[in-house]
Amino acid sequence: MPNQLGSHLIWGQSLLAWIFMSPGEEIFHLGWFRLKWYGVLIAAAVLIGVNLSMRLAKTRQIDSETIADLAIWLVLGAIPAARLYYVAFEWQNTYSQRPLLDIIKIWEGGIAIYGAIIGGTIAAIIFARLKQISFWQLADIVAPSLALGQAIGRWGNFFNSEAYGSRTAVPWKLYIPVKNDYFEPTFLYESLWNLLVFSILMWLFVKNTRHHNLKTGSLFLVYLIAYGIGRYWIEGLRTDSLWIGSLRISQVISLVGITIGTIGLLWLYIRRRSLPDVV
Repeated sequence: MPNQLGSHLIWGQSLLAWIFMSPGEEIFHLGWFRLKWYGVLIAAAVLIGVNLSMRLAKTRQIDSETIADLAIWLVLGAIPAARLYYVAFEWQNTYSQRPLLDIIKIWEGGIAIYGAIIGGTIAAIIFARLKQISFWQLADIVAPSLALGQAIGRWGNFFNSEAYGSRTAVPWKLYIPVKNDYFEPTFLYESLWNLLVFSILMWLFVKNTRHHNLKTGSLFLVYLIAYGIGRYWIEGLRTDSLWIGSLRISQVISLVGITIGTIGLLWLYIRRRSLPDVV
């Protein structure tokens, strides 16, 4: 059985194995106050993402204070939407049998990244309209930070012992104490995939800063395609998916994102036309 340090190495005959096990969801608690890893990681992801986006904004001649203001809008749009998205698709199984007040108890868990992306996108469109700034230009600046933030945030699932796949015997595996068994560490797969997406987006961003060969909106469209591909595959491994009928809703949204991204890139580079915008 794994030790209590969170993860450890096991040397086989010729294979290095890594077994993950959460040390617990809390960092510490004092009376009623409980500091949890998930909250700390989400906060860190937001702070790092805002700082990165402010730096990237300077290369696009956008005031960094504009990005700081946008960050507030994104948080206000993303968090409620992430919760409502989760509640909506868990309504029949969970929340229809519970008091309505439970809907707002976000501290008990239950948010969805696709809900956050949808809510954040709506907030960004409104912000861009009010500030008379291109939405697609803002989306390109934020896209790398979004991918990096998701890579960081997924480790919150590790500490909560959630978002894992089916039972497995692969060398890299997640031990869940309450089930006394090993599972696919899908949180790790998505974190690594998001790091890859982040690296691709940053490479494109830096390259475009030097050569100006990308059209406005391209980076965000690439994000939709790249993240959608990885999420579609990883979602198929998970055992805690949200469903709509017989379909995993995250796979459906992934396909929608891939489709939007593909059509958008074709529109930009085949039709050679600009994307519809708020200004």
